[in-house]
Amino acid sequence: MGSDDLFKKRKLRALQSRQRRELTRSGKENILIVCEGKTERLYFDSFPLKTANVTPIGTGRSTKSLITKARAEQNAAHRKEEDFDQVWCVFDQDCFGKEKFNTAIQMAESSHFKTVWSNECFELWFVLHFQPMTAGLTRDQYCDLLDWLLGETYEKTDSTMYRKLSNRQNVAIRNAQRLYSSYTPDINPADRNPCSTVYRLVEELKKFCQ
Repeated sequence: MGSDDLFKKRKLRALQSRQRRELTRSGKENILIVCEGKTERLYFDSFPLKTANVTPIGTGRSTKSLITKARAEQNAAHRKEEDFDQVWCVFDQDCFGKEKFNTAIQMAESSHFKTVWSNECFELWFVLHFQPMTAGLTRDQYCDLLDWLLGETYEKTDSTMYRKLSNRQNVAIRNAQRLYSSYTPDINPADRNPCSTVYRLVEELKKFCQ
């Protein structure tokens, strides 16, 4: 990593730390979102929040180490007396075995973190803005489907996805809720394909966009 990139990261962290202190004094909600990659971070960072501060971190880490990163961020904030009111861990099933995926969810919940998972991938949430899904696809297939639904080439690092899809958000929430409810409680998350619980975090963030 170049010195300029390192300086920018430190400057961003300092700004986020100052914002958390200000929000703690003002009584506003302080939310940490730890994600696997840029797609999720860019999406959640685009919510027009008015009464909360969200710190989205794209770690580029595997599912289990993502939970470890969330714990480290929580502990660091606590030492500075800037505790997070909510900690969310966002990850996908693809690229990880079923056992690791289920274990990561259990690890997060044992740390009192809230989980947002997608099976197979986060792009399922984007597709649900346009249509229900009943059959699982691969990540590449979801991306191809998004090309068609958007009428343009889907880019994982597109920072405007929230804006492009915001008017369809309630449709996506309904589709995701129905999909989740279609599985019986005894079916573990790794076997629920397709399925996405992104709607839970979206509904929570919407409370702070009023």
